[in-house]
Amino acid sequence: MNSLLTFSVTLLFSSVWSGYLEYDQDVLMPQGWTHVGRVDPAEELELTFALKQQNVHLLEETLRLVSDPDSAQYGKHLSLEEVASLVRPSELTQKVVRHWLQSHGITSCLTVHTQDFLQCAMTADVAERLLPGSRFNRYLRDGLSLVRSSAPYSVHDDVHQHLDFVGGLHRLPPKGQDLIQKKQHSKTSLHLGVTPAILRARYNLTAADVGSAQNNSQAVAQFLEQYYHPADLAEFMSMFGRSFQHLSQVDRVVGTQGEGKAGLEASLDVEYIMSTGANISTWVFTNPGRHESQEPFLQWMVLLSNMSDLPWVHTISYGDDEDSLSTAYMMRINTEFMKAGVRGLSLLFASGDSGAGCRHLGKENSFRPSFPASSPYVTTVGGTSFKNPFKVTYEVTDYISGGGFSNVFKMPGYQVGAVNGYLNTVAATLPPQSYFNTSGRAYPDMAALSDNYWVVTNRVPLPWVSGTSASTPVVGGMLSLINDQRLLKGLPALGFLNPRLYKLKGQPLFDVTEGCHLGCLDEKVQGKGFCAAPAWDPVTGWGTPNYPALLAALLK
Repeated sequence: MNSLLTFSVTLLFSSVWSGYLEYDQDVLMPQGWTHVGRVDPAEELELTFALKQQNVHLLEETLRLVSDPDSAQYGKHLSLEEVASLVRPSELTQKVVRHWLQSHGITSCLTVHTQDFLQCAMTADVAERLLPGSRFNRYLRDGLSLVRSSAPYSVHDDVHQHLDFVGGLHRLPPKGQDLIQKKQHSKTSLHLGVTPAILRARYNLTAADVGSAQNNSQAVAQFLEQYYHPADLAEFMSMFGRSFQHLSQVDRVVGTQGEGKAGLEASLDVEYIMSTGANISTWVFTNPGRHESQEPFLQWMVLLSNMSDLPWVHTISYGDDEDSLSTAYMMRINTEFMKAGVRGLSLLFASGDSGAGCRHLGKENSFRPSFPASSPYVTTVGGTSFKNPFKVTYEVTDYISGGGFSNVFKMPGYQVGAVNGYLNTVAATLPPQSYFNTSGRAYPDMAALSDNYWVVTNRVPLPWVSGTSASTPVVGGMLSLINDQRLLKGLPALGFLNPRLYKLKGQPLFDVTEGCHLGCLDEKVQGKGFCAAPAWDPVTGWGTPNYPALLAALLK
């Protein structure tokens, strides 16, 4: 372990490792994973090669124009074919990478429509010769078996400039946000937890607010052995969906639904996006990790690059610490989010359930941003609670709601005014500046209730489920309803929402101004992160949806 750590640190601070694409990737396996042994040299692996794309700056500018309501290009989204022609790797890049692979006998490769990913099968022995430094081992956790490299990999100098990274060596299957089951100790109450009816009452959705457009759909994405059961969804809707028109079945599952118990995460996501986004065709992307060397989140991103017909809204409830991922990987995934945005897709990510987070660095601590929540090209959703947990009252911060400032991505132009307004207004009560990067992308962008949900999983109704995993599909469903109205009027889908959201300055949202979230447990901040404030804040964003006002603002 120590020699590996030394090697990894050496990589970080040495400029001579030119062949390393992901020099800052943490290669140490976290606690809970058991090392089973070296992989048999003849065992087949499947690795993903991310080829360097062209015109990334032009892609970024196109996204800005199609997402800015004041632009003449607003809503003029691109087709997958148009995106492909923009970012497709150069002929030289494709030729060099394929020649390199073929020179090692690797010929079993699949590409995608945009030609910027290659997924190739090879033996572990060939992979270790192709990627010097790599050492493939098998690890186990909770019955899940994974193959990963215990050391950093390098690539030949000839191909270094043609690749962003190689997937299937380091990152672990993304873990879902920790769903919390809280106990309740109150004697009596007007409601016993959040249900679709409570959400519709709080966010002013009427029985008439259901989907009807034929060309509308929405999706949730699941990873790491998370499955939903159709019987749970039917049971949930029979219990909680009586007051509004709804569907009780998912229209399409993309991927393989695994066997075994339903996951609480998957059950929650599907049940609640189909409650707020009622009567709208819903897809479930599921990736149990069909191969031990795959990265499920990366597999989902590859799918988006290969499907021309996709739902307009996608909600995803997972995150990793920024500092656990390589910069090269995050930058490339960020470009994948841009590719989705220019096509008119809205990607919503949960902000996380660790407040501002905390990274312990010897005597000096700092807050710990989460990715993809910190990407400038997704809409990130934080969490709230009712002021009185047993009445439909105004909302306050849910102390677990993730939020903060990226250490990787600079603050995008669309949010500079809002974030600087917050920093200036609450300057006297901010945590010390050594804890966070005031020039980084700030998140979340908005929020919704994330506390005390009812979920049906494995045919059992469970109360008191909490997490931003709940608030994210709730907001996603409402955006799907707004898309529905836009499509019926002949308008384009909302696409990447943030530039428009920040121009609205919170007007169609319920502002959340009370409460703080978690931070580092130390003498300087004593467990406190950031606090809510009028207008935008890094705990609840602009606030929670007032559906009729949001619909009116976004139908223009």
